[in-house]
Amino acid sequence: MTNSPAETPDSPRDSTITDALVVADETADETAEETADSGTFDRLVEPRSENRLALEEGVWHQISPKYVWVQLISSGSFLAIVIAATLVLTLGLNQMWAWIPGGIMTVLLGWTLAIMPRQARAIGYQLRADDLVFRRGILWQRFVAVPYGRMQLVDITHGPLDRGFGIAQLKFVTAAAATGVVIPGLEQATAETLRDHLIAVAESRRTGL
Repeated sequence: MTNSPAETPDSPRDSTITDALVVADETADETAEETADSGTFDRLVEPRSENRLALEEGVWHQISPKYVWVQLISSGSFLAIVIAATLVLTLGLNQMWAWIPGGIMTVLLGWTLAIMPRQARAIGYQLRADDLVFRRGILWQRFVAVPYGRMQLVDITHGPLDRGFGIAQLKFVTAAAATGVVIPGLEQATAETLRDHLIAVAESRRTGL
């Protein structure tokens, strides 16, 4: 059976479609890169140790400073509840044992609030040709590379405080649960643009385009 000209793999029509897909993919990459740097931190924080996991070359995008405020408000509110409950139990009900758990939780929450800004500045992601690399952490560093072709679901979530500050978190679900990634503190527009970009790139990788 002879293939018709339209079905020939090297036909001009197939070449035109491929070129159009490449141009569209490059345009989407540029749009995602530009949107990702809107309203974010200007410098990615790294551990000072020489034995740290060094950042790879390329453009690293960061999250919004609004994420810090959301975390400070939520953790600060919980800290206030812990202090109030400890005072009621110890001073009001004469339950002196409450000083121990109350004091421990107060110290831990206070330490969390103190290092929160630095932790937020250590969160970043990079859009590479074949995968997305996510990193976070200073004392405990984590680097995860998620291949575009393995992404099965890209989900945007945000709570009441997130909506109030106009941010959201983006979650990638893959076939392996261990490689799941959640990028917090993204501007709403950035999260939506990045979601659409990743879905399009993942679909093109799965279909072999």
